[in-house]
Amino acid sequence: MSRWRAAPCRIFAAAASRNAAAESHVLSRACAKAPTVPPPPLQTLSRTFSKSAAAAAATSTATSRGPGAAAPASAGPRPEVRLNSMFLSKPCSLALPPDSPLRAADPQYEGIKRFMLTLLLFYSKQSKAIRGANVVYDRITYQVDAPAIYDVFQLEKTFKTTFSLLVLHMWLVLRRLKEEGKEGVKFGQLIYEMYNHDVELRVSKAGVNLLLTKWMKELEKIFYGNIVKYDAVISPEARQDDLVNVIWRNIYAEEGSEAMDAAAAPAVHALARYTRREATCLSLTGLISSTLTYKSINHILLE
Repeated sequence: MSRWRAAPCRIFAAAASRNAAAESHVLSRACAKAPTVPPPPLQTLSRTFSKSAAAAAATSTATSRGPGAAAPASAGPRPEVRLNSMFLSKPCSLALPPDSPLRAADPQYEGIKRFMLTLLLFYSKQSKAIRGANVVYDRITYQVDAPAIYDVFQLEKTFKTTFSLLVLHMWLVLRRLKEEGKEGVKFGQLIYEMYNHDVELRVSKAGVNLLLTKWMKELEKIFYGNIVKYDAVISPEARQDDLVNVIWRNIYAEEGSEAMDAAAAPAVHALARYTRREATCLSLTGLISSTLTYKSINHILLE
């Protein structure tokens, strides 16, 4: 494995040696939430994933009680997550319904408040785009930090896996925004700036405060390297297994491990199907970057 792919592992190891207490906060969300958007329920995954995620979360709760602990009287048999039957449904648009309470909306002020906010360019196109990008990135981090995604895809929650999933979901969103031309690219740049700030805070909270610039440069190279790989394996010319192999190497494989672990194969294939399905669903979704549809841009990766 190259030193770039091993960088997240080294960051996590350095964090453990410097400050063991910081490990419990490695995955804490660093970006502030959009002021008018409440924390969304676990709808950041596809419908099929949400059902399986709930089953996996229930299983995790049952096993976390420890040996000798009595199960609740109402507890039934532990649900089973059938990875081989997940993410096979027909892709569809991820747009939120018009009456969804999760739609992002600007605060509506009247009188002197609105006048002052207008003078301060609160309602300018740039300000609306920044707030919109914050909403989209907040949805991404909520999905990446959700415990259920690790339970369903059988991932240990470490800096490496969280960073790898964050890059994967950033690629999904940026790839979709490219389809919107110049406006989409500009909007994607705003999201990327929030991503950079978030990653820097995550690395710092992991306990890596020395040589932070060096680590950020390495993670930036990993980011762009993975983006190029995902673009290549999702193209029509790519083989069906190419995406599976890239996901294995980028997210699951440990340093020095190239051959896919047979025990992890169902989860890797499920994550590949999930990735393809979400990419198609995003392509079927309406404009994301346009400020005219700002109130509905928080449909990213929601269904």
